[in-house]
Amino acid sequence: MNTTLDPTRHAAPQVVEALRAAIISLELEPGSALDRGELAQRFGVSQTPVRDALMRLSEEGLVIVRAQSTTQVSRIDVPAAREAHFLRRSIEIEIARLLALSHDPAVIAALRSQLARQVDLAVSKDYPAFIAADKEFHRLMYVAAGLPRLWAVVTRMSGHVDRLRLLHVPAEGKAESIMTGHQTILEAIESGDAEAAQHAVRDHLTGTLASVDEIQQRYPEYLIL
Repeated sequence: MNTTLDPTRHAAPQVVEALRAAIISLELEPGSALDRGELAQRFGVSQTPVRDALMRLSEEGLVIVRAQSTTQVSRIDVPAAREAHFLRRSIEIEIARLLALSHDPAVIAALRSQLARQVDLAVSKDYPAFIAADKEFHRLMYVAAGLPRLWAVVTRMSGHVDRLRLLHVPAEGKAESIMTGHQTILEAIESGDAEAAQHAVRDHLTGTLASVDEIQQRYPEYLIL
């Protein structure tokens, strides 16, 4: 976990970012205890920004803060993941339609470049970086549609989905399936076929949650069903 803070920025948002990244990457595993004093020491700050960061992550469902008890990284809440996934899929189906209709060569080029990066990361089996590139592909779609603030909303809600995805990506054929989905979305946008683009997004955003049972069998201590 990166505990080096930028002195020109407020501490609390940086602690939030660092802790969220460690939770999403599973560096801090579901169920892990979080000691406020220890974290303050590691970040070199008082306990106040750490407390504020933990409360913020609690609002996102990534941390459980109990009075008079241990603060913990939350287990992966599958019902919450399904809600976040439903929202994201609904938004991105419409975004895909908009991008197919606008057929912007610059957007298509940016998406193609990001897909090429994913191919390289899949070959090297750098799964955390692969997932970051996966998210960047989708973020570019939101930005291209003029909806960057919706991406921020989706990101805040997607902590449980993101952790499920990290557990699922190493499975045989999953990375290839993600790249195939992106390629299909890109081809539909490039061809200006709005209906095909929507269908491609709908198909693409089903894999991880469709595999919850498989993930639960491998990591039963991580999930809340």
